[in-house]
Amino acid sequence: MAIRIPMAEDAAEALRLFAWLSPGYPVGAYAYSHGLEAAVEAGDVTGEDSLTAWLGDVCERGSLRNDLILVRHAHAAVLTGRKDDLAAVNDLALALAPSRELHLETSQQGRSFLDATLGAWPCPALTDVSAALAEAVAYPVAVGAASGAHGMRLSPVLGAYALAFVQNLVSAALRSAPVGQAAGTRVVAALSVRLVPLAQAAEGESLDEIGSACLRLDLSSFRHETQYSRIFRS
Repeated sequence: MAIRIPMAEDAAEALRLFAWLSPGYPVGAYAYSHGLEAAVEAGDVTGEDSLTAWLGDVCERGSLRNDLILVRHAHAAVLTGRKDDLAAVNDLALALAPSRELHLETSQQGRSFLDATLGAWPCPALTDVSAALAEAVAYPVAVGAASGAHGMRLSPVLGAYALAFVQNLVSAALRSAPVGQAAGTRVVAALSVRLVPLAQAAEGESLDEIGSACLRLDLSSFRHETQYSRIFRS
């Protein structure tokens, strides 16, 4: 009779998270800058310090904080079998996108994530999730729902999601801003210590606590739609 070792289960879950949220996962995250490219064009981000400040605000006062709350509620809805709640969380997540490009960013990545995960890590609960979210699905909802379908613990999911969010935007900065790899690594390190309390707080926050104070990001996403020269889709 095989003995289930918790440590081995934790390792398997961690590896699954690394795979799901790695740059190589087929969601097309590399194609989006979340308004960062327009912020560089406008002079809001000019180097390491301004990038750290800009991303810090996005994390703590904008998109990432909202995303973590959405992940948490999508995860809970699937664990408890509340399909109506899952649909409501997804509708809210999609409605939160302030521009056409940011709506495309979250919905395209969400659909790609759900389809890729169902294909590589299928399970009956995830099949039910995919059927319930048959149309547009927001990326944080897809991640929360998939992790809930696999019975994954919430805390590591939130932490991994937060770090992947920052790493993807720093990667975008390396391609669009006057920031090199060493500086980008320092930005990730500086922000990582702020992600832990952010993820912990999201575990106890309701949907009513969602909100954003990052108006410059919203404006950047609007401007990016008509920006003359660009390499990203948002």
